[in-house]
Parts: sequence; structure tokens; C-alpha cells
Amino acid sequence: MLTSLRDHLTSPAIRTDGLSRQFGAVCALDGLSLEIPRGIIFGFLGPNGSGKTTTIRLLLGLLEATSGSAEVLGYDTRTDATAIRERSGALLEHCGLYERLNAADNLDLYGRFWQISRDHRRARIRELLSHLDLWERRDEMVAGWSRGMKQKLAIARALLHRPELVFLDEPTAGLDPIAAVTLRDDLSRLTAREGVTVFLTTHNLAEAERLCALVGVVHNGKLKVVAPPAQLNAMSETPRVEIIGAGLTEAMMEMLRAHRGVVSARADGRCLIIDLKHAADVSSVVAALVSLGYHLETVRNSAGSLEDVFHSLVEAQR
Repeated sequence: MLTSLRDHLTSPAIRTDGLSRQFGAVCALDGLSLEIPRGIIFGFLGPNGSGKTTTIRLLLGLLEATSGSAEVLGYDTRTDATAIRERSGALLEHCGLYERLNAADNLDLYGRFWQISRDHRRARIRELLSHLDLWERRDEMVAGWSRGMKQKLAIARALLHRPELVFLDEPTAGLDPIAAVTLRDDLSRLTAREGVTVFLTTHNLAEAERLCALVGVVHNGKLKVVAPPAQLNAMSETPRVEIIGAGLTEAMMEMLRAHRGVVSARADGRCLIIDLKHAADVSSVVAALVSLGYHLETVRNSAGSLEDVFHSLVEAQR
């Protein structure tokens, strides 16, 4: 029995081997083999319809695999789905909130579902709502809240019973940029504090780059690559240069966009970020800028973005 408990504690949070799911003629997930260590935020990236939500449902034992196998927290999804769900939290397509209840009562209701004692329930509710800046609004009806506030409360719901693993299915989808950034910051702080493993699906590349220690890219049900974001960034085949200077004009931007060696160019304050067709093109680009009166200060090479890699992987499959 001690050996079995030790195996559960030391096993990866998630391990899959050739996991597949067919819906009639459609293959939603095709041979997923993956290992995710405990205690990290794992980002599962892919466009809509790529198999992300299907993967979560398979891992929670809500769907039966067509072939292959999966273990979650050391438990087999085919035989131990109840044990997996007891030890996991989930925020899927719907936030799971009762809009005619206030925030505190929503969490209290779920706390009773999880059979948490009243004193522990109250302490946990205050703890989570305080860390999400919702404590002062705990008595407000959820129906009147913004989508961003509801998503925060839904994350509190998923963490209420102190799960070992949390599944978040595109938690910032549909939020305005400010609400999305706020929710990401709250999520990062909370997960670090709680010490949970997070399986985060998203098609927001900046979100994955900011939050995740490890990223997997899936497209048309097939896993394309798994690596830390920095390693994926280094895979970018597009040379990038950052140019700091002064005197940038719209005419200079038009010249850059028309330049034969430039793939794309954008300005971020005093920094010009330019993607090139070839690394050797940088000298001609710099010369063209200076000839138009640009006051050059520094030029440095920069790693490509996760977005570059993602699109190159998707385009390669197409």
C-alpha cells in the first residue's frame, strides 16, 4: 500500500500513450503521447477544433478513448475516473456559476458539494476571494458581474477543494484585453501559491508564453511539438532585429513594409521590431532607414516569437 501511494505521488501529473478519440469519420485526437510533470502550468495550444477540449474530457474520464491510454495523478482514466475527478478542478466551456446567488453563496454551495466542513469552507472562501480581489464584492449577485469577474469566481470554484490538478479550457476567451491580463496575473499568482498543476488550453500565444513552463502545440488532433516557450521561440526560422532610435516617420514605416528583405515591421515606442527574410538583409534595412533621416542608436538580434513557431508548424502541416 505504501508503494502504491508513493507511485501516485511521484508519477507525472499526466501521462498519455497513443491516446486517440474518433467521432464517426472524424479523428478529434490522433495518437497523443505526452508527459507533464507536477507543479507546472502546461499550455496546450491550438486553433479551434484542434482537439484541445476533447483531450481534457478524455483526461477527466468524461469520454472513453477509441485507442491508447492515459494516467492522471497516477490513476488510469479508464478505471479510476472518479478518483481523478475528486482530485481535480475544472473550468470548461461554462463557468458553472449560479447567477441568482451571490459570490460567497456560490462557493459555499460548491463547498457543500465537496463536503468541506463549515469552518473550513468559510476560511477557504475568504482566502480565495481575497486573493482574487473579490472579497469586498462577495455579497453581490453574480448576474450583474462582468465576464472577467465571473471567470475569476469560476477559477476560485475550481480551486475550492484544494485539487492537485486544475483543467482550464480557454479561461480568457471572450474577455477584453485588460480583463484578460488581470485574470492571467491572478491565475499566475494563485497557482504558484496553491502549488497545483495546471493544464491550460488556449489559442492565445502571448498567454501561453507568459504563464507556461511547458507548451504543447496541437493541430488537427496531432501533437506537433512539446517544449518550454523559450525553446520554441528559438525554433523560429524568421530572423528578427530590434532597432532603437528616434525620428521614425510614417514614410519610413511604409518603406520598411515595401522593402524586399522585410517580412513585417512594427513600432513599439522607440523600438522597431522587424522580421527579415534573411539575416543578411539587416544592413540594407538599416542603411535605408538612415538615408531617410532616422537617428539610429542600437541594433540587436532578437529571438522570434511563439506565434512565429506556431504558424510555421501549422503551415507545415497544411
